[in-house]
Amino acid sequence: MPGPDDAADVDVLEELANLPTLAHPTAAPDGREVAVYYDISGRNELHVLDVESGELRQWSDGEVPRNARWFIEWGADCDRVYFHNDEGGNEQNDVYAMTREGSVESVVEMGGQIAIGDVGDDGRTLLFAASRDGQMNAYRHDLETGETTKLTEYDRAVGGLTLSPDCERFAYATNEADDYNNRDVYVADIDGSNPRNLEIGDVGAEAAPSDWGPDGDRLLVSDNTPDLGRIGVYDLAADEVTWLGDGEYEEQPAAFLPDGRRVIGTRMREAVTVPIVYDLETGEGREFDLPEGVAGFGMGGSPVLDDDRVLLTHTTPTTRSELLAYDLSTDEAETLIEAEYGPFEPDDFADAEYLTVDSDGVPATRQAAVEHDPSEELEIGALFYDAGVRPSPLIVNPHGGPRHRDSKRFDLYTQVLVSRGFSVLQVNYRGSTGRGRSFVRALHDDWGGAEQGDVATAAEHVIGTHDWIDDDRVVVFGGSYGGYSAYWQLVQYPDLYDAGIAWIGLTDLDDMFENTMPHFRTELMEKYLGTPGENPDLYRERSPVTHVENLNAPLLIVHGVNDRRVPVSQARIFREALAESGFQEGPDGDFEYRELGEEGHASSDRQQKLRTFRLLDEFLERRIGTDAEESRIEVGD
Repeated sequence: MPGPDDAADVDVLEELANLPTLAHPTAAPDGREVAVYYDISGRNELHVLDVESGELRQWSDGEVPRNARWFIEWGADCDRVYFHNDEGGNEQNDVYAMTREGSVESVVEMGGQIAIGDVGDDGRTLLFAASRDGQMNAYRHDLETGETTKLTEYDRAVGGLTLSPDCERFAYATNEADDYNNRDVYVADIDGSNPRNLEIGDVGAEAAPSDWGPDGDRLLVSDNTPDLGRIGVYDLAADEVTWLGDGEYEEQPAAFLPDGRRVIGTRMREAVTVPIVYDLETGEGREFDLPEGVAGFGMGGSPVLDDDRVLLTHTTPTTRSELLAYDLSTDEAETLIEAEYGPFEPDDFADAEYLTVDSDGVPATRQAAVEHDPSEELEIGALFYDAGVRPSPLIVNPHGGPRHRDSKRFDLYTQVLVSRGFSVLQVNYRGSTGRGRSFVRALHDDWGGAEQGDVATAAEHVIGTHDWIDDDRVVVFGGSYGGYSAYWQLVQYPDLYDAGIAWIGLTDLDDMFENTMPHFRTELMEKYLGTPGENPDLYRERSPVTHVENLNAPLLIVHGVNDRRVPVSQARIFREALAESGFQEGPDGDFEYRELGEEGHASSDRQQKLRTFRLLDEFLERRIGTDAEESRIEVGD
């Protein structure tokens, strides 16, 4: 770490942006190697780790995406890795393969988005979902002949694709019910014929497959019929499912272990996520022995190294993500890739305090003017990061999704804000995950309603209980659905905030419905709001642009031009409405506007992150004033 004399020469934002990040680790079929995205070289590249020797070898040289959003998969021969690639972050992926020698070949190219589902042990079957014909449906690509076959034809999105060990069948999830909230597990022959709904759980609940048992006769599945998500093993011959656990916490399955008698998954409680293992013979389960934080098995690929060892990442609010091999026979973890801290140390970062607040969806400042029912109160969880500055400005940072949650993991954007002297509040409003189906559905038909009241109520609570919070310097900042929340908080609770930053956020729900990708239209918009034709008043009333005249604080609008989830038209519509309403644009005006080239729905690329950090910092300095010199994150302190 640089000494005190060097501190003035260190750019903290650049150092934070340059902290190496690893993503999507996946074990090779023989368990000897791990493929992982890693930007230790300065750019995201595909690396392969030899588990025994610890040697980390870079396979790619600029051929993989700069943004590491999409996961990777090994081929059956352990000599190639399949990856997604798009243009400038637009997520209209095609599939490519990289060999051990570094050569790259195109595997599947088609219009729309592709998401790899599974790669078969037979060496020739690639299963994926694609939106080529509109909705996401299942396809099979023959790696030997190059032939691609469409396997399903559903009106709603198909996902969760997983192949049987013999590659003769595949499992998937979709919804054919009238209830938009429903999701069922299906098994079909590999040519798409004989699809069978396993009818797991109640209609209106959500079930999904996760993995096939090594014998090919069982499926590892999830379901939330009892409210909290649960893990089950479905016996395909007996047509029955065995549920695991006592139902105390939300749980999600990950994989069978090779012996076929144990399965692994994750458990969510409050703001932590911990891996669990269940013995199928006894039904007993136990948590992994890890420090409190967030641990998981990643998305895509396999986390299984051998009979007893599994691959996982682990992080806490002050410790960055590291790659571990966890031995279930000894409950010991071996670090495979250590976290990098650059000039920082874990003690330099702000820890997260978990707190709760009771909310009926109407903040105190609105209760006299808005009808509300105190009997509808819910306990809302939140994370609070103290920057150590007195008095401290506050940034309220609602998460995206909305089906997501903030948790006790290392959050780079939070630590950037703390480095500028801002304490940060993150709110797991109604609709967030980890609390069960009913908590998620409290947001249905009320998008922009009580969940926004939860955010404002939590902000009022923190301001009221921490007298060192400067209530004249309160900012709302969010991305994606958090960007929608930022817009909405500013136009619905204008007296609460002194500035706002809306990043890749929604402003006009009609336009969003028309221009987002088809599976976001059905799985997000229709599920939460119905269609504009069914609920035109709701779409209009819950669009921030409808209330643009209420803006009463400086606003920074930031949006990637290649965003296909939340199209850039959302930002442009709000900008035009502001101008038409007489608001002035510019560094000294009522709002500022920035479109980000070569970027879609956010990015993990170092330079693109730094660009965003600079935009945030410069806006906050102009409009609120930063206290970086007093912050706990000070290189060389």
